[in-house]
Amino acid sequence: MTSRLRSYRMTPDPESSVYIGTMSGTSMDGLDIVAVSFKNNESPQILAQRQVNYPEDLRHQLQCMAVDMDATVSQMSQLDTRLGQFYAEQINHFISDYQLLKNDIMAVGSHGQTIRHSIQSRYPFSLQIGDPNIIAALTNLVVVADFRRRDLALGGEGAPLAPAFHNYAFRSRDCNRVIINIGGIANITCLPSNPAEPIAGFDTGPGNTLMDYLSQQVLGANFDENGDFARTGQVLTDQLQTIIQQEPFFHRDSPKSTGTDYFSPQWLKRTGLLDVNPADAMATLVELDCLTVSEAINSLPLDIHECYVCGGGAQNLYLMQRLACHLGDRKLETTATLGLDPDWVEAVAFAWLARQTLRQQPGNLPSVTNAEKFTILGAVYY
Repeated sequence: MTSRLRSYRMTPDPESSVYIGTMSGTSMDGLDIVAVSFKNNESPQILAQRQVNYPEDLRHQLQCMAVDMDATVSQMSQLDTRLGQFYAEQINHFISDYQLLKNDIMAVGSHGQTIRHSIQSRYPFSLQIGDPNIIAALTNLVVVADFRRRDLALGGEGAPLAPAFHNYAFRSRDCNRVIINIGGIANITCLPSNPAEPIAGFDTGPGNTLMDYLSQQVLGANFDENGDFARTGQVLTDQLQTIIQQEPFFHRDSPKSTGTDYFSPQWLKRTGLLDVNPADAMATLVELDCLTVSEAINSLPLDIHECYVCGGGAQNLYLMQRLACHLGDRKLETTATLGLDPDWVEAVAFAWLARQTLRQQPGNLPSVTNAEKFTILGAVYY
């Protein structure tokens, strides 16, 4: 431990070091792990990557925890410990399997698993579990975690955080771009070509979370592969319009954020979509995603030329086709076109955020989160 601490202090700006980024998204399907190199502020280079599915019982416990408002402190704490152990174990396997040298790894950026994100409450909070003390102890690596609450302390929403990384990796001086992240929750980042223009970013509503829940209930599968089941259904246009009109979140001004504890199975039940033909319900949920994302983009004050999708939604071919229809003449591709596979963008973002923290550089964007100021994010565990 002493040698690691001394190594860190001797290298306060380690441009040649490797960072591990881990992301457990709101889809709650598992853990994404990447090893990333950031050299001379060039585009991030992924050295290794892996996706590890949660064991089915762990996935079920997390999904229940995310929507159970009566969950006990004991239940949350036990899951916090179990996840910390699971993350540490998987990180160690990852490092060993890819023959990475621990002495080359500057830090692990661990997002943790979000089980609560309640911004409209009297005392706003965001809770990610997966104890970083355990990760640091079992991997013998520096861990940066708890990225959201410093932004919350400054009046922000603690989300979305990826836009700061999107600015680093994807901004163009030639055209206005939007990065569309479709995970459990969907969000957009507006990257103006003019460097003087502020970056905008906010959650637009549910992404995959409700579709995945319906898939599990109806198909017995964790997700609707390629959107094949949704493609067989008909969009319930009148019901869709009623859902959009009656849901306050869709009409809130940005900055705004939400979570799967809000757009939950209980929310889906209230829409009445669980009482109709399941294929029609799935098609309508796809349309809900695409319509709320496209309307969010249309509301931006800039003329958007290009849109790039990342997250699990990029693999849903039917969703991508419907999104293209809603976006009209705008270019729509995945972030692979920009050199970063859409499956790994968020994990790379948290590797980058860990790097920002150790370099004592801000990780948030006040124009996105509504925080009072730029701030260093996260806590460091040695």
